Amino acid sequence: MSAPLKETAPAGGSTTPPPPVGKGTVRPGGRRGEGVVLNVFSHGFLALWAVLIVLPLLWLVLSSFRTDAQIGASAFGRPRNWDLGVFSRAWEKGIGDYFTSTVIVLVISVPLTMLLGSMAAYVLARYEFRGNRLLYYFFVAGAMFPVFLALVPLFFMVKRLDMLNTYHGLALVYVAYSLPFTVFFMHAFFRTLPTAVFEAAILDGASHTRTFFQVMMPMAKPGLLSVGIFNTLGQWNQYILPTVLMQPQSGDDPERYVLTQGLIQLQQQQGYASDLPVLFAGVTIAMVPMLVVYLSFQRQVQAGLTSATLK
Repeated sequence: MSAPLKETAPAGGSTTPPPPVGKGTVRPGGRRGEGVVLNVFSHGFLALWAVLIVLPLLWLVLSSFRTDAQIGASAFGRPRNWDLGVFSRAWEKGIGDYFTSTVIVLVISVPLTMLLGSMAAYVLARYEFRGNRLLYYFFVAGAMFPVFLALVPLFFMVKRLDMLNTYHGLALVYVAYSLPFTVFFMHAFFRTLPTAVFEAAILDGASHTRTFFQVMMPMAKPGLLSVGIFNTLGQWNQYILPTVLMQPQSGDDPERYVLTQGLIQLQQQQGYASDLPVLFAGVTIAMVPMLVVYLSFQRQVQAGLTSATLK
């Protein structure tokens, strides 16, 4: 009998013929090509966004080193004299006092906002009681309330408390308007923390206060840091509330303007004898601290924003 015929493998060693390329077949490298196009588009968009952010900041800093004549001749000319004395002039013309007033207000308002907001968020996230959700939605609704709608009653309320043109009065208003966002953010963060640690602390005899400050607060450090940075940025750049609440009420009442008010005052005081480099230097002084704070803690901010969704 003759031996059965065997199929001879092709020279490449493969016995499976290539599939026919039809209408629904994905060609090799198709998905990779789509990924490359997507990466190029996303990186190009990010590069464009970076340019739109960096160029105005760079132009602002460079304008501080130019003279009025150079600024009037060309808005984009190169500085000829790199004199740091313009920042000293800006500081002496009032930026130093405005800077100090802003720091004093934030030293009071930001820690108080973080303390009260985290305590309220912790109770709403960890304890079940009647009215819990109603109270939570009450805080969330506060974040949707425009500040412009409350300016008139707020002014008269602060005036009745005799806290107009005072650091602590403005700080308390900042706390009130920052609490809704703080409670909303920290409520979501506290709900992601492991319940076993909380229960172990209670079983070991720790009080609710000790559990909060020594167990839960250290675990919530990324979220606290993130929302703290956002509150600092928002309160540092606030303009409408200081304009309404930080005005001298009499001739003997000292000026306690914050930076946003002070920059407007500096521009108005110049009149016809303009000193634009001093104004640009003042804006640079107001901008640099927040840039330093954000760039120093950007990784912690990103970790705090993403940890709640990854747990």
